Formats: sequence, C-alpha cells, structure tokens
Amino acid sequence: MKDRPPLRAVFGTLIFVPLVPGTVVGLVPYLLSGWRLAPPLFDGGASRALGAAFFLLALPVFADFLVRFVREGHGTPAPVEPPKRLVVGGAFRHVRNPGYVGVVSMVVGQGLFFASASILLYAALLAVGFHLFVVLYEEPTLRRQFGVEYEEYFRRVPRWIPRRRGGS
Repeated sequence: MKDRPPLRAVFGTLIFVPLVPGTVVGLVPYLLSGWRLAPPLFDGGASRALGAAFFLLALPVFADFLVRFVREGHGTPAPVEPPKRLVVGGAFRHVRNPGYVGVVSMVVGQGLFFASASILLYAALLAVGFHLFVVLYEEPTLRRQFGVEYEEYFRRVPRWIPRRRGGS
C-alpha cells in the first residue's frame, strides 16, 4: 500500500489556502488597487506582460509547494500542523522556500500588471517579512526538528534564488 498523507494534512491545507495565501495574494492586492488597470509602468505595456508572466509562472510553483507539503511532508503549510518529514522534492530541489517565492512573485506580478506602486511596495514588505520569518524562526526550527538531514539540505539548496547548474 502506498504511503498516504493523513486526511488532516489534506483538509488543513484546503482550509489554510483560502485564509492565508488567499488573503495575502488576493484580498490585500485587491484592497490596494481595486484590480483597476493604471497606465503601464514602462514602455508599451511590457509591464503588464511581465506581470502576467510573473503571476502565471508562480502558480505551478505554489501549487507544487502545497501538494508536496501534504504528500511528501504529511503536514500543512500552516505552522499549527507542519510537515512531519523534510520536504525536498519538486520545487524544493531548487530553492528551500518555493511557497514564499511563489507568493511574492504572484504579488509582484499583480503590481506590474495593474501598474500599482502600492502593490509593489506591499510585495517588497512581504519579501522582507518572509525573509525575517525564515531566518529567525523557520530555519532554527527545521534544524532542531530534522538535524543532519536539514543541514545537508541547507548546504545543498539555496534559500531564495536557484543556482545555475553547470555542465549537464
């Protein structure tokens, strides 16, 4: 029989996503901009295309993050029911924090698409907040929880920006 994730991880994630990422990625940018198009930020509307690309490319990264927390980690993205196993597959092979990268990318995408300086400022504040949370809370917690396994992963995979792989 296949190693199945606990139902509480599935349901916990289904409850968590609309509440937290839904608010951060959907509600707050809407409140900041009304999702109204302002004149493009730079030449010929390229900012809209770039914004749409940021948002659309971040969606599968964020979806992979959610699925892996449930299937691979047997937990949720919510700190009240964190993964029981270290999650290292999928997008986690390239960056240690693909969920945060996806969220910030989706918010930046909206800022560019709607030409909203307030959404772009919000994205910058999110990025700083996520960085501080990761450095001050998540990484020490993961070190305690997973020990050597996390230390090896930490050394191998960058926090935010994927490394360029050479040779193969």
